[in-house]
Amino acid sequence: MKNITILKIGGSLITEKDKDTPTINYPNLKRFAKEVAESYQKEKSPLVFVHGVGSFGHVIVHKTGIHKGLTKESHLIDFAETQRLQNELNVAVVQEFIKNNIPAMPVQASASAVMEKGTIKSMDVKAISGMLDIGLMPTLFGVPAYDSKQGCSILSGDDICVYLAKMLNATRLIHATDVDGVFDSNPKENPNAKIISHITRQNFEEVLKKTTGSSNTDVTGGMKNKIKGLLELVGTTTEIINGNKKGYIKRALLGEVGLGTRIC
Repeated sequence: MKNITILKIGGSLITEKDKDTPTINYPNLKRFAKEVAESYQKEKSPLVFVHGVGSFGHVIVHKTGIHKGLTKESHLIDFAETQRLQNELNVAVVQEFIKNNIPAMPVQASASAVMEKGTIKSMDVKAISGMLDIGLMPTLFGVPAYDSKQGCSILSGDDICVYLAKMLNATRLIHATDVDGVFDSNPKENPNAKIISHITRQNFEEVLKKTTGSSNTDVTGGMKNKIKGLLELVGTTTEIINGNKKGYIKRALLGEVGLGTRIC
């Protein structure tokens, strides 16, 4: 299958990520579903959707420490509860897509993924490929997953995107975040921060020195880890855009470039 696009929407956009309790940002979620629907119904091209979990995952994981491994019996309940919460968020996301006539199919990556010390070693993508082939939109999300060395580690939405892009030979990967792209310093703290329009193998070392992790409670590494993973891709063009800007997701899905930072 050709021209596969993967769209990742960060947890900070669909949840209230700074809240101590799991809270969905419904105004954003409804807008995203509408934007995706308008482009999806026009293009009819294969699309995989991946979302972050924000307050439905990072808070409980940070509190319990299960991302570092299972070290006590109570961690088994924490592991299961974290997955339950993230399933709950995924149900809400899929529901909004279906309301907009998008055949979104929930896919729990942890059902087939095997991790090793926080690195994904394998995940079955045959069903995902088949779903795309018949016209479904596989909808995945970051999860705590079985780890062969430490019992549990986090399979982030960003890692899922990179893995799927490689396995499915995706043409495009669009990351919608809460900033305009990658900056030379934190734009939320420095009003003079300048956006970096392109990142390649030639300038990525310099860029990585300037990027930081997430400003919220995030156990998956923020922007720095995102860039490192994206630079591994060959044949997939990535763009990091601001999902808070109305219409940007739709425009990106319809092929417009230059909306944020391109990584290739």
